[in-house]
Amino acid sequence: MKPMIWSYFLQLSNHMWDPPGSPARSPYLRPYYPTEENNTDIAVWDEMVRFIAERKYNMVVIDVGDAIKYESHPEISAPDAWDKDFLKKKLDELRALGIEPIPKLNFSAGHCVWMKEYRYMISTPTYYQVCADLIAEVCEAFGNPRLFHLGLDEETFTHQTRQAFAFIRNEELWWHDCYFLFGECEKHGARPWVWSDYYWHHPELFKKHMPKSVLQSNWYYHNFTGTVTEPRKTYIQTYLDLDELGFDQVPTPSTWALTNGHNEFETLGWCREKLSADRLLGFLTVPWTFTQPEFEFYLKNDADMFYQARKWHYPETL
Repeated sequence: MKPMIWSYFLQLSNHMWDPPGSPARSPYLRPYYPTEENNTDIAVWDEMVRFIAERKYNMVVIDVGDAIKYESHPEISAPDAWDKDFLKKKLDELRALGIEPIPKLNFSAGHCVWMKEYRYMISTPTYYQVCADLIAEVCEAFGNPRLFHLGLDEETFTHQTRQAFAFIRNEELWWHDCYFLFGECEKHGARPWVWSDYYWHHPELFKKHMPKSVLQSNWYYHNFTGTVTEPRKTYIQTYLDLDELGFDQVPTPSTWALTNGHNEFETLGWCREKLSADRLLGFLTVPWTFTQPEFEFYLKNDADMFYQARKWHYPETL
């Protein structure tokens, strides 16, 4: 059996969603969300690295955003951004534990608060230059990673209703910008990686335009069995459609939807049974929780539930 990706998701930046001053996305985040600083706690970061290494993870996807001090565009960096020497030290610590660090910069118009003023310049020459500069700088900082997660999820008006400024790229412009971002990653030897929910809303355009070279992460956080309502049937079917279309996949479970504590068990078991082993490259679990002391329980719960699901469905990989 070929080595599989067993990946955890860590937020370095917290500015993927709503601008400072907007209402919190859930009550338990309200006292912490959002601020100009990211407030990523180094002790919690280190503890989570230890925790996932103990549970045999071999990859971590890091939501970089505005959380490092950019040389090309320092105006983007948060006040408490890590300098690149410190970032490289932390990445080396991961590698020493057998964990491959992969960067993520989300260029979805619904998740680019981290880009500061440039989020108002989407699809302009200035925007393209900034995107190219940031991808190049992050690739250098990460030592030319083999994968680069571009996000590109939830670019819909519905996901921007709490923001004063909403922007959605349609059809030709969306694909033009996707191809540009894919190309910038490939210039630096990184395979582009995206969330797959564009397919939920535009399956024919996705089939027509999405390159097979782009790694796909469909995501679904609820139940696979019992009563499954629309549109959740579509989300599950997307795993099957991507497989039939010949895309490599890294399916994405989570404990984020706390109403279903079995999602990670169901996702791993269902995907192992239904998807081609050749195109199922591994799994990525996403807690969607700040790397701060108040949320350490949620971070560890997600990491451990995923590990228990792996022990159950893929014991030969441990």
